[in-house]
Amino acid sequence: MFKIAHTGTGQIFYATKNSAGFDICSNEELILEPGTWRLIDSGLKIIEDIGPQHIKLGDTNWEVIPELQIRPRSGLAYKHGITVLNTPSTIDADYRGPIKIMLMNHSKNAFSIAKGDRIAQGVCTLVMQIPGIPVTDKERGEGGFGSTGQ
Repeated sequence: MFKIAHTGTGQIFYATKNSAGFDICSNEELILEPGTWRLIDSGLKIIEDIGPQHIKLGDTNWEVIPELQIRPRSGLAYKHGITVLNTPSTIDADYRGPIKIMLMNHSKNAFSIAKGDRIAQGVCTLVMQIPGIPVTDKERGEGGFGSTGQ
């Protein structure tokens, strides 16, 4: 699906052999104040993808594209009111910039994040583009968070 470079602190790992998501750690230290959100560096970057693949569903061949989704950690959400603001976040297969996590503090308490703390999880999925919808084929690169348009 993807090759990911990890230059950050902490480890990325799947907690169990059947875990859908791998843990993503903060690459910076900060205080997330109540009611605020921040982009937090993860030290992750997609360096290569396998490109579109084809699967057969019934009598039709479909093109599927890998996607990395960023999702909240349930323990942080339940215990501290910390979640990924735009969940699930979509990291497109052709994005090559730094992967940042948009965390939101929904609680009434400040939340401290240290380098290496597990702040989110990543899930690799396959998606299909709907036939008949045109592709503008804009140049993708390292710009994130709305860089291909509002």
